[in-house]
Amino acid sequence: MSFFEPWQQYKNPCVRQLAFCISSPNIISCIPSTLRIKHSFQLHDHVFWQTQFFQYQARLNELDHDPTDLLSFIAQLKSTRLGLRFEMFLLFWLRDEKYHTFQLIGHSIQQIEGKHTLGELDFVIFNHSTGQIEHWEVAIKYYLAESHAKLEQWYGLNRNDTLAKKLNHFTQNQFQFNTASGQSIQQKYAVLKGQLYYPIDQAISHMPDWINTTRRIGYWGNSPLNGLYRLTRHEWITANVSPALSSGWWHDGLYCNVEQTLFYMYRLPRIQAPYKISQSIENILHTLHTN
Repeated sequence: MSFFEPWQQYKNPCVRQLAFCISSPNIISCIPSTLRIKHSFQLHDHVFWQTQFFQYQARLNELDHDPTDLLSFIAQLKSTRLGLRFEMFLLFWLRDEKYHTFQLIGHSIQQIEGKHTLGELDFVIFNHSTGQIEHWEVAIKYYLAESHAKLEQWYGLNRNDTLAKKLNHFTQNQFQFNTASGQSIQQKYAVLKGQLYYPIDQAISHMPDWINTTRRIGYWGNSPLNGLYRLTRHEWITANVSPALSSGWWHDGLYCNVEQTLFYMYRLPRIQAPYKISQSIENILHTLHTN
């Protein structure tokens, strides 16, 4: 299967990451039917994000030649958190208003009642193509499937962080506001990007219908694999053209095989008992070659 991954054409690491943040689809294609909705929200489809890339492509090409503007902007971020880095890339893009139909009204808008902060809105945007005010909540996440891959069985690197909890937080808390900065909000969107990972040792008989199949899926397991190198934390957004790290000692983290475009999230053997994986690796590589 071929994937729309235009970020791979860029050489500068920051430009590659910016291109990923704009053009990659959400990791889920629709809101799971088992999610209990309190405050409704939507997801942009993959065509929306492809369109944003094509409208911004000339600017990305320019930045790849001279990334000074982008590097200076990202350097303002002192935190190492990937979620904040992802948000900064989207902020950079949204501020380039001549390349899309959005006008940025506000970023990180706090909602305060008396002495209490009720919450914060990531982005409030005026969409010139629809004439509507939109609220976007954005996140980049990495979830590993276990058992039958039901909604509550997708775990983050911190097992207290699950896909179910994130989606519940969207609908229960983050999308509770109907006004911001004196404007009525008419549309609410979750921007949820990153990557999902199947267990390398276990065939899942029925994958959920809400998984976005236009986004590349990775694998996770507890055993080291040959032919992979470890990605730096920033490369979790997207890998550099050339490896930045050698594998060295295996520890928790994301590893990659560039030639096969295989992403493998290694976890120390504490989630499950050790298992034999040689046949699984052969099956994966066979699938990648045949697709």
